[in-house]
Amino acid sequence: MSAIAPSPRRALFTKDHPRYKWVALSNTTLGMLMATINSSIVLISLPAIFNGIHLNALDPGNTSYLLWMLMGFMLVTAVLVVGFGRLGDMYGRVKIYNAGFVLFTIGAIALSLDPFVAGAGALWLILWRVFQGIGAAMLFANSTAILTDAFPAERRGMALGINQIAAIAGSFIGLVLGGLLAVVDWRAVFIVSVPIGILGTIWSFKSLHEVGQRNPGSLDIPGNLLFLLGLTSLLTGITYGIQPYGGAATGWLNPWVLGSIIGGVALLALFVAVELRSRAPMFQLRLFESRPFAMANLAGILASVGRGGLQFMLIIWLQGIWLPLHGFSYEDTPLWAGIYLLPLTVGFLISGPVSGILSDRWGARGLATGGLLLTAATFVALLLIPVDFAYPVFAVITFLNGVGSGMFGAPNRATIMGSVPANQRGSASGMAGTVLNAGSSLSIGVFFSLMVAGLAGSLPPVLKAGLTAHHVPAQAADAVANIPPVGSLFAAFLGYNPIQTLLEPTGVLRAVPHADAAALTGKQFFPTLISGPFHDGLVIVFVAAAAMCVIGAIATLAGGKRVVAPVAAGGGAAEARGEALLAEAGESFDPAPEAEGRVGSGSPR
Repeated sequence: MSAIAPSPRRALFTKDHPRYKWVALSNTTLGMLMATINSSIVLISLPAIFNGIHLNALDPGNTSYLLWMLMGFMLVTAVLVVGFGRLGDMYGRVKIYNAGFVLFTIGAIALSLDPFVAGAGALWLILWRVFQGIGAAMLFANSTAILTDAFPAERRGMALGINQIAAIAGSFIGLVLGGLLAVVDWRAVFIVSVPIGILGTIWSFKSLHEVGQRNPGSLDIPGNLLFLLGLTSLLTGITYGIQPYGGAATGWLNPWVLGSIIGGVALLALFVAVELRSRAPMFQLRLFESRPFAMANLAGILASVGRGGLQFMLIIWLQGIWLPLHGFSYEDTPLWAGIYLLPLTVGFLISGPVSGILSDRWGARGLATGGLLLTAATFVALLLIPVDFAYPVFAVITFLNGVGSGMFGAPNRATIMGSVPANQRGSASGMAGTVLNAGSSLSIGVFFSLMVAGLAGSLPPVLKAGLTAHHVPAQAADAVANIPPVGSLFAAFLGYNPIQTLLEPTGVLRAVPHADAAALTGKQFFPTLISGPFHDGLVIVFVAAAAMCVIGAIATLAGGKRVVAPVAAGGGAAEARGEALLAEAGESFDPAPEAEGRVGSGSPR
């Protein structure tokens, strides 16, 4: 009697199941949320992490550890997403996405099991954060493409809105979650991702299917290497530009920093030249000739830089000035800064899905433009309130900032994904992920440097006068006052007492009267002292951020007028332009499996 062959295991949902698109939405949203939470969860919990591995984060010799703990995850994610998007187009977006869940979860387990202390412990964390960033890049690169494949055109804006708002809101949720978990144990900051990662991995392997079109071909190794090395060099140089160099407050004139930035730009220029001549490019750069695609990506990176700068500056504002002035100890400020920023997150969560739904009905152009203009207005409003503000006013402004960013995020991503052919969606999703993550990395270097520039001229004389008023010897006061402002800002950012951090190594606190030492290290001295100089820095930072948002709004308007009627068999006008550009480049195009309709993208001409 012959044995009966066992039937193959069936997935929970077939690709034709009416609920499959909601499975794709929920799983990819979980992946994006987990990845972006982990991009910011370390920002708040760094003091607990460094205390846990017995390393002083503010020791000059440990600055590199600090910077790479802050930037390593975001940097590796930014440089790899386009490559993984291309691999998704070639071998299957779900395959690369599932592998990302696996790598991310392995990284979370390894991070929570750090067996070392001091420098070795920090290196372990940095290396596994980089490994985790590789998994996050796989998730970033393919989640949007999976959604675009799964949803019909008339529902795609809503789906992308939910996914995009998870990506943006996750960075702010990470601040609150990091503050809460750091109080419990520093390892909990990493352990929290383990069960979520395991659940998401099993769920994605069991439920997701390849429903999109593949774009087979060979992997563009020269292009991938040039892009990887060029963007890594550029972002690394910008990261190290934060550190002082010689007598300067920042390191932008450091030959190594200049060499990294110039070398990175040169490698990226060579990447463009190679890609334009490649038969199977890593990314079809000719798609940038499509005006909606090019302008949406330009607006996206400007908005990402502005949003990252806002997050960074508000943390310093709350932790270094406002919360101590209102009675909070420096040790508690990381947690409460995250809590007081909740209106910003709520604004994201409300407006993101709503703007996605509205963009399906009325198009993306008006929503995205209005969102950026509203965001620019909130940057100006933040300059008009005093440094020691009334919280309800601050809450309203930050809520509106979140609303503006949410209004922009979903329509912008819908425009990008709706303006490319179906077999280029993985690459386009990767490019959009690069824009998001590179903007976050750039924002820290750019806005931190702008803030330092604003403080460098006004803080030293104010700090010296305040120290000497509390009987600090003039020579010691002069030495402390001329320390680059980076130290004070990093101390405030990490929840340390800035004056105590600056004065303890000098022994001055033991030499001055006890009452003066208590006043210098109390909750009022530093916040009151820095309020004026800090506002000078805020003017530079927020004016630059507002200008970026306005330029982004102009770019969105320049993307083209909205076309109302869908094109039944070939997609929208922007997608049709993408097909034509690929044809010009000699690359075949397979028609989309469904009518693409309009996803809020405009006509290219």
